[in-house]
Amino acid sequence: MLAAAVFWTCLSLVSYTYLLYPCLLFVIYAFAQARTDLRFLTTRRDRRRRALGAAELPPVTLIVPAYNEEACLKDKIANVGELDYPRDRLQVIFVSDGSTDGTNDVLGAIDDPAVETLLLPTRAGKATALNRAVERARHGILVFSDAATMFRPDAVRQLVRHFAAPRVGVACGALGLRGGDEFSRTEGVYWRYEMSLRLMEARLGATLTASGAIYALRRECYRPLTPDDLIDDFVVPMRARTLGFEVVFDPEAQALEVAGESVRDEFTRRVRIATGSFRALRELVQVPLAPLACLAFFSHKVLRWVLPFLLIGLFAANLALVDRGPFYQAMLAAQGAFYLWAGVGFLFGERVRRLPLALLCYFLVTINIAFLVGFLRFLGGRKETAWQRVS
Repeated sequence: MLAAAVFWTCLSLVSYTYLLYPCLLFVIYAFAQARTDLRFLTTRRDRRRRALGAAELPPVTLIVPAYNEEACLKDKIANVGELDYPRDRLQVIFVSDGSTDGTNDVLGAIDDPAVETLLLPTRAGKATALNRAVERARHGILVFSDAATMFRPDAVRQLVRHFAAPRVGVACGALGLRGGDEFSRTEGVYWRYEMSLRLMEARLGATLTASGAIYALRRECYRPLTPDDLIDDFVVPMRARTLGFEVVFDPEAQALEVAGESVRDEFTRRVRIATGSFRALRELVQVPLAPLACLAFFSHKVLRWVLPFLLIGLFAANLALVDRGPFYQAMLAAQGAFYLWAGVGFLFGERVRRLPLALLCYFLVTINIAFLVGFLRFLGGRKETAWQRVS
């Protein structure tokens, strides 16, 4: 009876996380969108946040932290110069977190009065780099980006228009990823799925997290980060909610970034995310959330974090129940085939890229193992605060 209870509980939660929650979210989203459309037809009020005129654009500080980003930094500097934003209302701060390559030399060669550089002598972590940059910021709207992220020219304009509403504290942009063939069959598929969920949650006022590569924040919402805050793009928006501000997502505020070259590269980033997630969990569960945001937090975040344990429990309970009939035998065979297919993707990589789902199964198993490793690091109290670009 215990094995059956574990099996059905784990199966239900795994199915809910990947399949049922997206379906539930779509149904709620469809009703909400229909209500919005009906209101528009009856009142003819514009539903879109209007673009701000040149005279209305607020002063903005763009912050770009970097650690050993020599390879892409010149492109980022050029990208900043192409932004369609008044230069007299744009302060740009590049902060180098103790870089040891040519990053500091590239920053030192910048000849632009709108761009400031902050060179930290030692590597202290992204949280410290952001804190130091915010201390130097002169303006009330902060925009955060990464050195490897290229903004569309109008991205900052799209983000800041939301702050015309006084209760908006965070505006999150849409990050597009591009990569090679392996990316298109693994993380690229998963990222499109993820962005679909985020868009539907945004339409329901349930945006929880930003992409650290493109989001904007009211200065008054920023609280200094601690070295343990590894997932600043989740912690910062949630702290803004604690202060009573809204978090919005704008799919028209766009940026592009090159993804890691392989699933192995993504594993490193996921371990860091997992470690930071478990560190922040105690604080995050205390954030007051509206019902739909609470549903999104449990379904899209917490269940994702514990999914490795659910998968282990499902497989172990299935083994104990395999002699209970053909259903359990079929389920065990299906799980075995999934993990075998993931193993094929791991062992043969590019050579099996044309086999259906081989690399995708490998990617899904990898990110769940990464969360398991991150949890073990959290339990072990490993204080890893340094950061690096996945490449």
